[in-house]
Amino acid sequence: QVQLVESGGGLVQAGGSLRLSCAASGRTFSANTMGWFRQAPGKEREFVAAINWSGNTNYAGSVKGRFTISRDNAKNTVYLQMNSLKPEDTAVYSCAADSAFRAGPTDWARSYDFWGQGTQVTVSS
Repeated sequence: QVQLVESGGGLVQAGGSLRLSCAASGRTFSANTMGWFRQAPGKEREFVAAINWSGNTNYAGSVKGRFTISRDNAKNTVYLQMNSLKPEDTAVYSCAADSAFRAGPTDWARSYDFWGQGTQVTVSS
């Protein structure tokens, strides 16, 4: 099992920045790919970004150029730096871990075995 705990959410004005963190514990060697997903009220969960063990990344088109995902394997932590935030970025952001070895970091939620509880990000206009 891998336990994931997110932090860093909050309220920010449009154009501002936030950095989310996701700390992994337990069988962390199983976390080959780490991903961030988000879900806004009344909407389906959507992929945001992912990074695999070797540092390859994948981004949703809506956040590319504004968000940056990174990981510190020594600290078992993945980060999501969010810049130029927009009101439509408002959502609960969850991190997830994929234990499988894949060609690249997947954006398919069902590939992820472990999930955190999520952290709220609210962007005011």
